Amino acid sequence: MLNKKSVDDINVNGKRVLCRCDFNVPLDGDKITDETRLVAALPIADGGKVILCSHLGKPKGADKAFSLAPVAKRLSELLGQEVKFAADDTVVGDNARAAVEAMNNGDVILLENTRFR
Repeated sequence: MLNKKSVDDINVNGKRVLCRCDFNVPLDGDKITDETRLVAALPIADGGKVILCSHLGKPKGADKAFSLAPVAKRLSELLGQEVKFAADDTVVGDNARAAVEAMNNGDVILLENTRFR
């Protein structure tokens, strides 16, 4: 038997957690046509300051057609709480840093598509 821990075994209360997710979901405009990958990521760790990041598609630089904004909106609905979207074409620029600094325990932020950088 392996003694591996899962995210359910870790107490993240009061800590910042960066979680790399697979939110590369099919979109029709801003509508997600298959949310299986979003549902698989739930529930998201309680009590911590959870920062989510993912890629979407294969954009050549910052292309709004590949923004993760629709994912943040749908995650908010699935979680029953706001998932703040750090719209920042450089992914970890001023908007993202300010959003992370303003986080409270239990907050969830989704960074912009990592392939924009």
